[in-house]
Amino acid sequence: MNFEGVRAFVAVAEEGQFRLAADRVGISQQAVSKRIAALEGDLGTALFVRVATGAALTADGRTFLPRARAVLAAVEDAIGSVRPETRPLRVDVRHRRVCTADIVREFRRVHHDLPVEAVTLKNADEMTRALRDGEIDAGFAYLREPVGAGLAHAFAYLDPVQIVVGNRHPLAAATSVRMSELAPFRIWMPGIVGGSEWADFYRELSEDFGVTVDATGPDFGIEALLDTVAESTSTLTFVGDRTSIVWPEDHDLRRIPVRGPMPYYPHSLVWRTGDQHRGLPELIAHLGEVFHPPSDDSWLPRAARTAYRHRR
Repeated sequence: MNFEGVRAFVAVAEEGQFRLAADRVGISQQAVSKRIAALEGDLGTALFVRVATGAALTADGRTFLPRARAVLAAVEDAIGSVRPETRPLRVDVRHRRVCTADIVREFRRVHHDLPVEAVTLKNADEMTRALRDGEIDAGFAYLREPVGAGLAHAFAYLDPVQIVVGNRHPLAAATSVRMSELAPFRIWMPGIVGGSEWADFYRELSEDFGVTVDATGPDFGIEALLDTVAESTSTLTFVGDRTSIVWPEDHDLRRIPVRGPMPYYPHSLVWRTGDQHRGLPELIAHLGEVFHPPSDDSWLPRAARTAYRHRR
């Protein structure tokens, strides 16, 4: 079995699109398609089906994915054991669609000679454990408390919050909205895990502005959420300014910035102070160059406000 075919398969499975997978592995989209076709030929089964948003795993593809990841991990571990100076810089981006993944892709384009591996861990606690165990070199999180001994951090990106509404929603024609205008509507965010940094962020936002963020109901993914929003005149959802979303053309959804004040979700980069990877100082310096401080007309959760005042 061709190892590069397995790598291409995992990239498409995690990115959901052949184009994004091609960017990730550094080859053309056509080359990715050829590698997937060859792998499917070797296995004698289809691994993907084409959908409106890109590519979705078949049942056999879902079965194969964890084993393919294990193959990649084993090969990368073998390479790293004899060539540690060439192993990828491992960075937890939290989710492939959010701004932190986009920031790492931008960093990779600037430092194209530096291998970078993006991983997606469940939460800040798992990221901290992976950092201390040396499984990753850095990771992004909204920090609600100090990181502790042996770790360092810096603000990386303040992600402006937007709303998404359908074309029949009362706010659909707005070019921007104020938080006070959202109070009459259902802000649906299914899948928020209680106690997580996401839950704390939206709890504080709700308390400070008198809005209700509804995390109840089944979480069938962003596509199912957008289906509901597109058809509703009373429901909306929050997304980050740089969150990557593709929806069917007939949904006619609107992404509208929130202002007066503008809420920011604060992402910090965290790293282990003793990490010797040659790419880590480059990543830290890159984030320092692209970080934009909050405007006077902005809102941050309390922990981030306190940390930013101390930073200055």
